[in-house]
Parts: sequence; C-alpha cells; structure tokens
Amino acid sequence: MVTCGNRSIADYVTSKGTRARIIPTVVDTEVFRPAVQHQEAGKLVLGWIGTHSTFPYLESIFSVLRQLAADYQFRLKIVGAGKRTITIPDIEVENLEWRLDRELLDFQSFDIGLYPIVPGLYADEWAAGKSGFKAIQYMAVGIAYVAAPVGSIREIGEMGTTHFCASTDDEWRNALTTLITDREKREKMGAAGRRHAVEHYGLAAQADKLAEALREAAEDSN
Repeated sequence: MVTCGNRSIADYVTSKGTRARIIPTVVDTEVFRPAVQHQEAGKLVLGWIGTHSTFPYLESIFSVLRQLAADYQFRLKIVGAGKRTITIPDIEVENLEWRLDRELLDFQSFDIGLYPIVPGLYADEWAAGKSGFKAIQYMAVGIAYVAAPVGSIREIGEMGTTHFCASTDDEWRNALTTLITDREKREKMGAAGRRHAVEHYGLAAQADKLAEALREAAEDSN
C-alpha cells in the first residue's frame, strides 16, 4: 500500500498495480490558526511562501500585480524565493528567507494569499502531483486566496466560497481586484476557509486514516 497526498499520485500508483490510500497534506489547526488581532493599518499585504523552484510561478503574475499597483495600494510579501533581492517596478516588495520559527507569523501577516502555478513551466505531471499545501495553510490561518486550478488544488476548498481560481491574466486581475476592494468578501472567504480546513484537513482525522492504513498493511503482511 502507498499513501498518496492527492488523486493524481494515487492514480499513478494504482496504474502500477499497487493499492493507494489518499491522505492529504494537513496542518495542525490548533497551531495554524488566524491571528488573534490582524493588523489593518497600512497597506494590504499580498503574500506568497514557497521555494526557489516555485518562485517562477509567482513571477508569472508580476505583470498583473504591476497593473493592480497602478490603481491600488498594497505590499507584496515574498518568503522563500531564494533571491537576494527582488525588485518589481511600482510595487513595494518585502523579500524574506523562509524560517520555520517564523512561518506561522508570515502566513498570519497576509491579507490575501497567492498560489499561481503555470502548466508547462515544468513537467505537467510534476505540477499535477502537487498536493496544495499552501492552499491548506492559507485556509487554516483564515485568509482568502487566489489559486491556479491545477491538479489537486481543484479539489481543495470551495471555489467562490473559500477562494477564487484564476488561470489567465484577466482572471487573476479580476479576482485580486475583488479581494483588494471588498474587505467584507475577504473576511467571509477567510472565515469559510478556516472552517473548511478544520473540517477536512485537521491533523487528528487524517492521523486516524494513516493509522488505519498502517494497520491494514500490517495485517496483509502476516
């Protein structure tokens, strides 16, 4: 038996003749939770946390962010890009290294989460195999986000209720414009995402699934 983070990986496993059990990536929702008091003063924060390998995905929407910056004030917070400096004309950028001891605070500091993925930038199978961890983290801390509907991300959350999906520049611009200009919408989406994360991606329920899978595998080996 192979435990898999999403349906795409599970389909690959079963195609090779092995049983698969889907156990999604989860967070401890007692730790990953909304900030006690979110800072509303100053510019809105659009945020992204990733790695050097996924930073090109974020770069793909820089032109959209520049267009938005012509009409709205916001700060772009980038964590984990692996770049010493990141400069985007007309946009205030905060560029930080990723640190585990600061990760929760970084997520809680966002007003809007960004989750772009560009099919074809890397192998499509690699993108489809991603398990949507960032979306789950965004929801757990109670922030609205915009995501590319690629792979398992299509199955995470409730589109239009917990987040927006966007594939084209126009879709990204429209979704972000809505969230930037409509505070009530942001807050409702964030609250809905928090409820969804607790119900579907809490640690305890998925730990039970893992324990069941391990017991089943152990019994089969006897």
